[in-house]
Amino acid sequence: MKILFQGDSITDAGRDRSDCHDLGNGYPKYAAKYLTEKFPDVDFEFIDLGISGNQTKDLVDRLDPDFCDIGADIVSILIGINDVWHHAATKDWIDDDIFEERYRTVLEAVKNTGAKIMMLEPFLIPVADKLYFREDLDPKIQIIRKLAREYADVYLPTDGLLASAYLGEDPESFAADGVHPTEKGANFIGKLYCEYISKLIK
Repeated sequence: MKILFQGDSITDAGRDRSDCHDLGNGYPKYAAKYLTEKFPDVDFEFIDLGISGNQTKDLVDRLDPDFCDIGADIVSILIGINDVWHHAATKDWIDDDIFEERYRTVLEAVKNTGAKIMMLEPFLIPVADKLYFREDLDPKIQIIRKLAREYADVYLPTDGLLASAYLGEDPESFAADGVHPTEKGANFIGKLYCEYISKLIK
């Protein structure tokens, strides 16, 4: 079973880009660990093609080589925080309709390959300098949830589950800068990934 991880720096996580099977130090590494432990009889191939800094427009630009040509059984996508962050300084937010169109283009292309689709919700840990990101992120999360109802075989509501997880704990222990998971945060997401995707594993 071939599983493709796609997204931005949270998925990239310092991977060796010369080796698509290198999973970096983020949630894909932990997801692969938990999946191989849970399904010892499944022959997994894990591919990580996340690229730091990517937005939805970048995923559209690399659809053929990095999505459609991979022949994955399951494609998981975590994207969206850079569509907000890269426009936050001046609040020249990407129009929601444009964001939706770009993400839909990606999902439609993946659907046409016959791969199952897992979508992960972008998230934001409450750190002081990024709280205002919510102004644009929250509406985009709602768009992603709407698209998930149309396209996803599995949807991981990462933002909400993280909000629950850090009750009584220091939120920054999950992502010190609010965006990039610590080891603890990556492990937490990886465990959730395994739990949610399991219904697609045969």
